[in-house]
Amino acid sequence: MDQHVPRAITVGLRSRGVDVVTAYEDGASKLDDTVLLDRASELGRILFTRDDDLLAVAARRQREGVPFRGVIYAHQLRASIGACIHDLEIIAKAGEPEDLIDRVKYLPL
Repeated sequence: MDQHVPRAITVGLRSRGVDVVTAYEDGASKLDDTVLLDRASELGRILFTRDDDLLAVAARRQREGVPFRGVIYAHQLRASIGACIHDLEIIAKAGEPEDLIDRVKYLPL
């Protein structure tokens, strides 16, 4: 989870048994978006964001062929907290992390 994700989403996912690490917990909340995406990849994690700037970083990497572990994006006004929790739980429990390598997934599903 990047620093733009409401705590309620993290709490909701954890209450459903989904393994989540926040940028704050990792000490990465002040990192530039590019470095934060690299950090998530180092940890072998997909990065969930509601930040348009981070979405642009991921799109640029796709165009340039720069690898990353994956990004899941939900617009702050178009995906409710409940919808984010529901959809992220489905992705976490039904998918494989490899499914999102070098990809961007948009919520709601």
